[in-house]
Amino acid sequence: MSDDFQNQVLALQNENAKLSRQLSRLQATIERNNAAAASAASITAMQVAEKRKQEYYLRTILENSPNVILLLDNHCNIAYCTHKALIVAGLDYFVAVHGKHYREILKLLAEPDWIENAEQQINDALSGGYPLTLEAAFNVRGIEPRRYHVEFVPKTGTETGIGGSMITMHDITEIRKMHEEAEEARHRAEQASLAKSSFLSNMSHEIRTPMNAIIGMTAIGRAADDAEKKEYCLSKIDEASKHLLGVINDILDMSKIEANKFELSYTNVNFERMIRKVTTFITFRVDERYQKFDVHIDQRIPAVIETDEQRLAQVITNLLSNAVKFTPEEGKITLATELVDENSEECMLKFGVTDTGIGISQEQQHRLFHSFEQADSSTARKFGGTGLGLAISKRIVEMMGGRIWIESEIGKGATFFFEIKAKRRSRENARDLRSDLTLTNLRLLIVDDSVEMLEYFVHIMEKLKIRCDVANSGIKACELIHQKGPYDIYFIDWHMPEMTGIELTQKIKRQSGSDLSVCVMMSAQDWHHIELEARAAGIDSFLQKPISSSTVVDCLNRYVDVTGGVDKKHVMLETIFEGKCILLAEDVKINREIVKAQLATTKIEIDMAENGKKAVEMFSENPRKYDMIFMDVQMPEMDGLEATRIIRTLKIPEAKTIPIVAMTANVFREDIEQCLAAGMNDHVGKPLDIMIVVEIIKRYAKSEGTKMTDGS
Repeated sequence: MSDDFQNQVLALQNENAKLSRQLSRLQATIERNNAAAASAASITAMQVAEKRKQEYYLRTILENSPNVILLLDNHCNIAYCTHKALIVAGLDYFVAVHGKHYREILKLLAEPDWIENAEQQINDALSGGYPLTLEAAFNVRGIEPRRYHVEFVPKTGTETGIGGSMITMHDITEIRKMHEEAEEARHRAEQASLAKSSFLSNMSHEIRTPMNAIIGMTAIGRAADDAEKKEYCLSKIDEASKHLLGVINDILDMSKIEANKFELSYTNVNFERMIRKVTTFITFRVDERYQKFDVHIDQRIPAVIETDEQRLAQVITNLLSNAVKFTPEEGKITLATELVDENSEECMLKFGVTDTGIGISQEQQHRLFHSFEQADSSTARKFGGTGLGLAISKRIVEMMGGRIWIESEIGKGATFFFEIKAKRRSRENARDLRSDLTLTNLRLLIVDDSVEMLEYFVHIMEKLKIRCDVANSGIKACELIHQKGPYDIYFIDWHMPEMTGIELTQKIKRQSGSDLSVCVMMSAQDWHHIELEARAAGIDSFLQKPISSSTVVDCLNRYVDVTGGVDKKHVMLETIFEGKCILLAEDVKINREIVKAQLATTKIEIDMAENGKKAVEMFSENPRKYDMIFMDVQMPEMDGLEATRIIRTLKIPEAKTIPIVAMTANVFREDIEQCLAAGMNDHVGKPLDIMIVVEIIKRYAKSEGTKMTDGS
C-alpha cells in the first residue's frame, strides 16, 4: 500500500473522529435544549397552576368577605361584586346588577339624599384621583338598620390596562355599638364618680351639722343658768343626735349593699303592731309641723305575716320621714296598706305613702332610687338628708320580691308605692273582743274632723258588728248628744277646729247622765304633753294615732262589761314597774346613768354590773331577785355573749328562764343571730330608744309580784 493511500486513510480517520466528536457535542446540546425546554414547560405549567390557585384563593376571599365590595369599570358600572353585596342588597344573582351603575345597589340600601351627596363626593374623588371615606346608615334587606364604613378607591388595576374603581363597605354596627356602650359606661363611671364625690361632700355636711349642734348646744347648756334654756339645749341635742344616728345607719346599710352583704332576716310579724311602732315614731314629727296624718290598714291583711320586720319598718319610716320633710305645715300625709293578692301560702301587700308636699318632676323621678343621688341637690341643702334612703329602700323591697315606684306632679304632692311578698301566718284578727261581752246596747260616738278617720273607724266597727255614730266636729257631736242622749263611750280627736277635744270633753262631763260615760282621747301628740289638761277635762283613756283595730278592741275589752255597759274602774295609768328589778350589764358608766335616769319614772329597780363577769356573779348570788337582764355585748374581762352562755349553764332553775336582752350597736343580721345563738332572747340597738326598752320590759318581765299596768 502506497504512502499516499495510507495518508489518505489516516486523514479520513482523523476527520471521522472529528465528526464523531462534533456529533457527540451536538447530541449533548440537543439533550440540553430538550431538558431546558422541558424545564421551561414545567415552570410554565407550575406558574399557570399557581396563578389558578391564587385566583381560587382570591375568589374564595372575595366570596367569603364580610365586606360589600363593588369593582367598577371606567364608567362606574359594576364589573364584579362580592356575594356579601348580593346578600345585603337582597339579590339572588350577580346578573341582576352586572353592568349597572353602582347607584342601583345603593338605592336598595340608603336614603336618596345620602346617595346624591355620596355620588357627588365620589365623582370629585374620581376626578381628583384620591380615595374617599364615608359613613352611612343602611337598611339591610329593608328591615335591619346597620351602620357602614364606606371607602372609594379610584383607578384600580391600571397596570393591566383595565381602568376602573372599587367601593368597599365595612359593617361597623357592632363596633359602633361597643364604642357607644364604652362611651356610655365611661360617662356613667364619671357620673358615679361625681355622684360619690358629691355624696362624700354631702355626708361631710350631714355629719358635721348635727355634730356642731351637739357640741354647740352642750356648751350653751353648761353655761346656762335658766332651766328652760337648758331644756331647750337638751331637746336640740336630742334632735341632732337622732339625725346623726340616721345618717350613720344609712351609710352602714349602703356599705352592706355595695359589698353585696345586705341580707334579710325573716320572722313572724304582727302586722298591726309593726305599723303602730312605725307610726308612733313618726307622729311627733307630724305634730311639730301641725300636719294631718292618717293610716288605713286593710282588714283583709293577715294578722301575722312572715317577713323582715326591721327592714320593712325601715322602708315605711323612710317614706314617711320624706313625706313629713317635704310637706308644708298643716299639710296632710296618709299611709295606706292593701292586700293585693294572696294564695294559700303567701300574700302580696301594697303600701302607699301620700303627701301634699312640693311634688317631684318627671326628670327628678328617674334619679330618685339611685345610690348616692338625690332628686335635687338644692333640696338637700334646704331639707337635708343623705340621698341614700330611697336607694336602700329599693334594695330592701326588691329583696322582698316586690317593686317601688312614685306617682307625682310638681306642686301636687307625691305618692310612693311599694309592694312586697310575705308568707301568710294567720288570717285572724290580731285582737278579738272578749266572748262574754254583750254589745247590742252599746252606744259609741266617734268625733274627728278627718273624714277619712271617721270612715276608717266605721269600717272597724262594722267588722266588730258594733253600731256607732260619727261627728266631724265638736259642735256636731253636741247636737247628736242633745238629740240621742249620752253615749257609753266617746272616741274624741284632741286637735279639732272650732271646738277642741278638751272643750268637747268638758261639755260632755257637765251634761247630766254623762258621768258614767268613758271619754277616750285620740291624738298623734305624745300623751305626756297633754295629760294634765286632758285628765282635768275628764279624759279616761288615750289612744295614740294612728288608730288600729287592735287598739280599739283593747279599749273596748277594758271598758265594756258583760252586760254591755261601761266599767270605769279601769283607769289609764302611766307605765309602772314598781316591784320589778332588772340587772343592767354595761361597762360604760355614762350609759348606765342614762338608762337609770330614763327609767326612773317607771319605778323599776336597776342593779348595775360593769362587765359580764360581774353580771354572772350578781345573778348567781341572787337569781330570784331579777326579772330580766339587759346585757351589753362588748365589755372588758368578759363580754355579753360569754356571760350569757355561762348563765345558761348554771345549775339553778332561773338560769334557763331569765330573759336576757342584748344591747348592741351592731344590728346586722349576723350580729343578732350571734346573740340569739348565745342564748339571748332578744336585742335592742344602741343608742337605746327608751320606748323600745319599756316595751321589751313589758314583754319579758315576770308577772309574779306587783302587776305591771299601762295604758296599752
